[in-house]
Amino acid sequence: MSTWTTEIEAKWQAKWYAAKINEAERDNRPKFMIIFAYPGLTGYLHVGHMRGYTYVDAIGRYKRMCGFNVMFPLGTHATGNGAISLAKRIKAHDPKTIEYLIANGCPEDMIPNLTEPMDVVNFFNQVYQDQYWRRFGFLADWRRFTSTTNPDYQMFIQWQFRKLNDAGLLIQKPYFAPACVECGPVAIDASETDLSKGGSAETTEYTLLKFKYGDMFLVAATLRPETVYGQTNFWVNPDVEYVKVRRGDETWVISRPSYEKMIYQKDGLELIGTVKGSELVGKEAVAPVIHRPIPVLPATFAKPEVGTGLVTSVPSDAPDDWMALLLLQRDEQAMARYGLDPEKVRAIKPIPIINTKGYGPMPAVEMIERMGITEGDDPRLNEAKKQIYKDGFHTGRMNETCAEFAGLRVDEAKELIKKMMIENGEAEVFYDLSEEVVCRCGKPVVIKKVPDQWFIDYGNVALTEATKAHCKTMHIIPPEFYTNVQGILDWFRERACVRQGNWLGTPFPFDPKWIIEAISDSTLYPIYYTISNYCNSGQIRPEQLTEEFFDLVFLGKGAVPDVAAATGIDESLLSRIRDDVRYFYPLDINLGGKEHMTVHFPAFLKNHVAILPPEFWPRGIFVNWYITGKLGKISKSKGGAEPIPDAAERFGVDALRLYYAHIAAPFADVEWDEGVVENYASRIERIMRTIEEMKGLTGTESKTIDKWLISRMNNRAGTIAEAMNDYDLRRMANETYFETLADVRWYMRRGGNNSGTVAKVLSMWIRMMAPITPHIAEELWEGLGEKGFVSIAPYPEPDNELIDSYAEVAETYLVNVMSDINEILRVTGISPKRVILYTAPEWKRDVLSIGLELASGGQLTIPALTKAVMSRDDLKRRGKEAAEFARKIAEDLMRRADGERKRLSIEVDELSYLTESAAFLSKEVGATVEVYSADDASAPDPQKKARAAQPRRPAIYVE
Repeated sequence: MSTWTTEIEAKWQAKWYAAKINEAERDNRPKFMIIFAYPGLTGYLHVGHMRGYTYVDAIGRYKRMCGFNVMFPLGTHATGNGAISLAKRIKAHDPKTIEYLIANGCPEDMIPNLTEPMDVVNFFNQVYQDQYWRRFGFLADWRRFTSTTNPDYQMFIQWQFRKLNDAGLLIQKPYFAPACVECGPVAIDASETDLSKGGSAETTEYTLLKFKYGDMFLVAATLRPETVYGQTNFWVNPDVEYVKVRRGDETWVISRPSYEKMIYQKDGLELIGTVKGSELVGKEAVAPVIHRPIPVLPATFAKPEVGTGLVTSVPSDAPDDWMALLLLQRDEQAMARYGLDPEKVRAIKPIPIINTKGYGPMPAVEMIERMGITEGDDPRLNEAKKQIYKDGFHTGRMNETCAEFAGLRVDEAKELIKKMMIENGEAEVFYDLSEEVVCRCGKPVVIKKVPDQWFIDYGNVALTEATKAHCKTMHIIPPEFYTNVQGILDWFRERACVRQGNWLGTPFPFDPKWIIEAISDSTLYPIYYTISNYCNSGQIRPEQLTEEFFDLVFLGKGAVPDVAAATGIDESLLSRIRDDVRYFYPLDINLGGKEHMTVHFPAFLKNHVAILPPEFWPRGIFVNWYITGKLGKISKSKGGAEPIPDAAERFGVDALRLYYAHIAAPFADVEWDEGVVENYASRIERIMRTIEEMKGLTGTESKTIDKWLISRMNNRAGTIAEAMNDYDLRRMANETYFETLADVRWYMRRGGNNSGTVAKVLSMWIRMMAPITPHIAEELWEGLGEKGFVSIAPYPEPDNELIDSYAEVAETYLVNVMSDINEILRVTGISPKRVILYTAPEWKRDVLSIGLELASGGQLTIPALTKAVMSRDDLKRRGKEAAEFARKIAEDLMRRADGERKRLSIEVDELSYLTESAAFLSKEVGATVEVYSADDASAPDPQKKARAAQPRRPAIYVE
């Protein structure tokens, strides 16, 4: 779109903000508070983020037009190491970082000023507000903006943690947590707030098995300690150089990558030497538990970065073990190369240990044969392994080979056998990540032991049950999340809430060496927006935000005079703040991306229930899906999408807003496609041209088509109101920008020319556009000569007195007739000279009427309609013809929905309506159109078409 859109956007944004229609002050209107989960300050945002953000603004605008006092506040999440990492890279003149900043519009002379973390925070706080949210015309209350590094916000978070402690929900114990080797603890979740890679990684618990090898131990890592009774051999990668590590009075052999991870979990590890994997091949090691020597065999699948790089082999239940053993037994050259005795290698047989439902005694052997796997690099091996592990864990029982554990379920035996080995000194526990994880600073993330970690006890039974009960009263969309949140709340248990190290964030009130981590300081914050404006304006200083202050305004505890005396805040101001909180809270909608379903939202819910009174518990959650790039989710820290200001300039803000609202349901990922966005820009331009065309209509005659259009608009207002009960912006957009445009074009095509109709329709239509495309709507509203902002004009409500069902049904009938004519012309290829329409005879209309009456009473069947028809003498005389038509009508009506049958029950004088519309039809089809009733014996009927006429489906003859 051209620069005129940018000019219109700037014009109306300036007017809105000057008039302060975006600011929410307590009054007598019903309130509506809506937010989106504030973004982390880890870089520039991208077009994908604006999807959910635009939903919030559009919903807020709609509610404002419906008479609500809307509070839409904004903030940013600066907690963590995102700003620290970015500042470090800028300070180091990292070329990729500099290129990234410039590509996203950062002035080059600004870059040297971004070498300190808080400079980065302050810079991006302005970028987010000015280049993104204001640029999109959000009616946000900018006075309430906050960021998690603001001193006043941090006072609020410290109060929150004191309340959690008062509730007995803070606990301290040893913990193994993800940590950057340079920055310290990080959060691993789908939002990747602290990460540049690996947000989907999970913490994996390995059992380290010790195999006696001379005066050392070969240490293998396993996820299945219960399978030790089936060990037949030991795998070592001959191409890897392993390290010798002193662990107390023991010497371990493990891979170097595993050693580099273990030093963060186990005290006193000392690297004392190396040993080549090839030197171990052909030797024997004594396996734990079974206490017998097993051969060490070569296996290149033993990766040094996975586990310890050493693997014990259980070929009965591990497909990759069985496949590797089978291939080695067949490979004469390999056995010769490593000096292995072929007879001894071939003598190794799987040992059955688990009876699994649906399998024989050796599931891995059976699965390999069943799937036809013959190569060690077949990707189906992993699939087979997962399936066997899953089936064994859920249905398997240990067999008689497993000593005292025989007969136990696998899930029971796993923990008991692991416990036994640890107690006997034959095993230890080691934690690792399921995939590579990289911190935003670029360094690797490992699992580190924290001896005195603080947690929030989200597993508290009373808290969980109260939260689950409240969720049943909430408006949670999509419906799947409403259902799933119950299980998520059960699953969401203890969560580490603080970190040590170089982090931005709030100091832990009970021990300032800790910083409250990024999820834990972003749960209760929506309530802080109700008072943040007083801090931003300087009416309250951070040091005045004491525990007594928050207890009063958020919990209603304490007396105003006492708190005023303790804090120095004026009594009237305290009362005003308390009243603001009670007026605006609870939060009506919290919108966030789907990554928040298992991270942010459960913590958000449980903190509200744990700390605030029930009247302040949230009312709604809205989850939106992603805008993706060609290769998956777009990352704000890694680029991959057009900068928001550039997209706004190219397409126009309103085109982007319409794209987000209409392209798909909020609960589906959408691939960013510039061509599609351009189509939405073109649609807006077409609508504007159509409106200008309509404004040129100056007639005064009122026709049926005028009643039709007015009725359609009022029906549409009702449809949108129904859709917005579930915040269905896509349906709202479809009705407004597609269906209404089609109706208006049809009105003009049908010769509609009434200026009064046009005025009413344009007033409704432009108001319907205001929530989604507000800038264009304001421009069009002004063009109508209307006063004030359309953004605060009343949203159209349906006027039932103006809904003319007859006009709508009759016009739909005409559209269908024209469609049938065009289809005949298309199929036959005829260039018509004359078209004759025959409306249904009276007796067929009577049969339909009887059928509709039976249907309305729930009594419609083929026999019932046939009987009713044949009970009338005039119809009975038609014999088989009447009976056959009755059957046809019954079948048709039974297929139709109630709404369709209701429309059929509205009697349309087909003959009159088609006769009145004959001139229009003639013009449309390019031929003379004649209309007759099939009852008219004098009607021309060259091909005996009249007898095929049915109610609402006239017979058609073309010549």
